[in-house]
Amino acid sequence: MEALSEKQIRSSFVNCTKGEAARLKLPLGFAEIPWEDLDFLGWVDPGAPLRAHLVLARPDGPLGITLRVPGAARTSAVKSSLCQLCLTGHASSGVTLLVAPLAGARGREGNTVGTYICADLACSLYVRGKRQPKLRSGRYEESLSVEERIARTVGNLDAFVAKVTQGG
Repeated sequence: MEALSEKQIRSSFVNCTKGEAARLKLPLGFAEIPWEDLDFLGWVDPGAPLRAHLVLARPDGPLGITLRVPGAARTSAVKSSLCQLCLTGHASSGVTLLVAPLAGARGREGNTVGTYICADLACSLYVRGKRQPKLRSGRYEESLSVEERIARTVGNLDAFVAKVTQGG
């Protein structure tokens, strides 16, 4: 992914108001982001830890989506979880349900779509082996190449983004 400016990021959001986009906090360490290792920029808002944001590169410019942790926390005896974007296995606290308001009128009416995502939104780093998940048991072994895992992650993210932008 190519580096983005603060202005590009703030103007990319499709499912929040311009005011909300102007108030969101950029990721900590924004100047040191390893853009070359990212398929998308994802971060938990440092000023609002129950909010997260994703920005993807698109041919017609970046596309941003704001997400939130739903009000009812997941309570479960699950010892491990799987991210639905990158399919990285984590200890149960390493994956969280994030929901995105739909873009447009349906989102303003309160309609959302959600998915389970790596809690730190570092999917790009996990699929490249640059960050390791914390698992209680052994790692999941895959026969896919790094390029194939990247393509799968991007495809899963594109499918989720399509649900947000096209109304579910």
